[in-house]
Amino acid sequence: QVQLVESGGGLVQAGGSLRLSCAASGSIFSISAMGWYRQGPGKQRESVAVIIDGGSTSYKDSVKGRFTISRDNAKNTVYLQMNSLKAEDTAVYYCNALSRDGWAWGQGTQVTVSS
Repeated sequence: QVQLVESGGGLVQAGGSLRLSCAASGSIFSISAMGWYRQGPGKQRESVAVIIDGGSTSYKDSVKGRFTISRDNAKNTVYLQMNSLKAEDTAVYYCNALSRDGWAWGQGTQVTVSS
C-alpha cells in the first residue's frame, strides 16, 4: 500500500504563490504516476496536474503556465508549484498515486486565494 501526506496549503493573496508537497511512503517502488486533484466549494473533484514515470507531465488547461508539477525520487515527494494564483484556484488539493495496489489518496490540503 502507498500512503500519501500533503502539506503546504494556506491562505494567499491573488497573484501570490504556494508550493504543495506530497510525501509518499509504503510500496513506493510500484508507483507509476502521481498527480494533484482539487475540489472547490460546490464543485466536483478535478485533475490539475499529473506526472508519470519518465517525467512526462500534463496539466489542466486553466493552470498551464502557472502551475508546475515535479517529483523528487530521492525524497519520494511530488510537488506542485503554484504561481499567479487566482481566486478560482481556491480548493482542497489532493495528491494521488497509482501503484500496483491501485489508487491512493492523501487527506487533502486547503488552498485559499483571496481577491
